[in-house]
Amino acid sequence: METIEELEELITHCRKCPRLVEWRERVAREKQARFRDWEYWGRPVPGFGDPAARLVIVGLAPAAHGGNRTGRIFTGDRSGDWLFRTLHKFGFANQPASVSREDGLKLTDCFVTAAVRCTPPANMPAAGEFANCRPYLARELELLERARVLVGLGRVGFESAWKAAVSARKVADSRKPKFGHGAEAMIGEGLTLLGSFHPSQQNTFTGKMTEVMFDSVFRRARRILGG
Repeated sequence: METIEELEELITHCRKCPRLVEWRERVAREKQARFRDWEYWGRPVPGFGDPAARLVIVGLAPAAHGGNRTGRIFTGDRSGDWLFRTLHKFGFANQPASVSREDGLKLTDCFVTAAVRCTPPANMPAAGEFANCRPYLARELELLERARVLVGLGRVGFESAWKAAVSARKVADSRKPKFGHGAEAMIGEGLTLLGSFHPSQQNTFTGKMTEVMFDSVFRRARRILGG
């Protein structure tokens, strides 16, 4: 059995989805003007965090000029600003912000990953691309044996977390839960799935997601885990 670190290294070499391969590499070549001095990652972005994590966070996919640039999911984009600030507040991260893989961020009892590992055009992966990536997420959940709480960011993160967990935990009869901010469902025994609106600019700039709302999901996760 490979370790979680070996799995993440394997993920970074994936080329299963021609459309995503072409797009992620084009973005890395053309860059964004304000990041012209960066050497973009331009590859599949692995999950990262504590191999003994009890909390696992599942997002949609790397941002074109966030994770696809930095090589770490949620690092270097506005969504990550929200996520890491909240993780720090509840004791899952040693600092409230992350701008690069070398910035000293450490997660404790927490692992962050995504439904799709390559940045997609218009932030919309195709059904086959989700299917190609799903075994990676399921395998992560098999290796993260201590996981007790999953937080799905957005409907896609929530449903992807549910599908992968049902596969990883071999749950025979599990009805798909209804997504909503603060939604809560059990997957088998001892694994709780929580739903949260995604901390995207579309949601945070319009007020659909507030800091109080986002904090409430992680406060619930902390209570389930204890402390």
